Amino acid sequence: MQNNIYVDLHVLQTVPPSNMNRDDTGSPKTAQYGGVTRARVSSQSWKKAMRDYFKEHEDKETLGIRTKKIVQSLAKVIMEKEPSMDEKSALNLAEAIFNKAKISTKDQEAKALFFLGGKQREKLAAYGLEHADDLQTKELQSILNANQSIDVALFGRMAAEAPELNVDASSQVAHAISTHGITPEFDFFTAVDDLTSDDQAGAGMLGTVEYNSSTLYRYANVAVHELCFQLGDNKEAVMEALKLFVKGFVLSLPTGKINTFANQTLPNALIVSIRSDRPVNLVSAFENPVKSRDGDGYVAESVFRLKAEFEKINRFAEPPIATFTVGDVEGLGEDKESLNELLEKFGETIDQLL
Repeated sequence: MQNNIYVDLHVLQTVPPSNMNRDDTGSPKTAQYGGVTRARVSSQSWKKAMRDYFKEHEDKETLGIRTKKIVQSLAKVIMEKEPSMDEKSALNLAEAIFNKAKISTKDQEAKALFFLGGKQREKLAAYGLEHADDLQTKELQSILNANQSIDVALFGRMAAEAPELNVDASSQVAHAISTHGITPEFDFFTAVDDLTSDDQAGAGMLGTVEYNSSTLYRYANVAVHELCFQLGDNKEAVMEALKLFVKGFVLSLPTGKINTFANQTLPNALIVSIRSDRPVNLVSAFENPVKSRDGDGYVAESVFRLKAEFEKINRFAEPPIATFTVGDVEGLGEDKESLNELLEKFGETIDQLL
């Protein structure tokens, strides 16, 4: 296996009026880039959408849960393994297990969100039942540092009170920003009370919703060598995790105000590159914001800029090992007819490199 393997994902995606990811005032998130205001969807928001996609399309046993309710979650597994144990005893044993592993709890909840793998939960329950009177910190932390689930390995885990349980993320997801400047718009809406008599005027409620429309540049990468380490050099698990990550990134969508706007779009263009030197974000292509000339939209010019930036970076970076594209982008590496065809060829290439 090569020492370093990075997978870069570049997506252009047009989104109609929407408010997928809002701030504390309810406004769509924005960012200043290139001196103008851009639409923005935070990486946290898109990673949540990806984890939801994982849950819908992957065996839950291979995934983790991120929660403060780790005691209740573990107690449930303990009772499944030992049906004769009552709930109170199971909760007390689960709390003792986490406390011995140096994860503090209060009122049988962790003090901070903790990312716990499905296999880790199973092994903690089995160990706890067998060694209930002699729990060992070293053994418990070994369980929590091995048997990583796909999502914990990809997105990482931070345990402030027990840094020895931290897991370095093997992936990075950028905040998605529009390739062009945007102007916030407002929808003034009213709702009619169905039981109001016909001779009564006025609305049952009224309000405003802020929104914008955009062509987003989205970027993410995976350090495959780090993912291999996190998954114990399990080649089959690594291949499964990589394909799931690509599909999750491409097909997921944050659900903020989705019922209001139904902004269910898919990418216009996808570039997947495999590199050996370093990951490369191509957002510089849009530092000078794209302009819509004569109302011809932003996609075509955004694709042109992205292709030009992809070729320009070869002045500084090594050429990619392989590049695959789908959608409105051609002439870079191997162009594929569909995402499934791309994933098949992508998997074959990664398989040869591992």
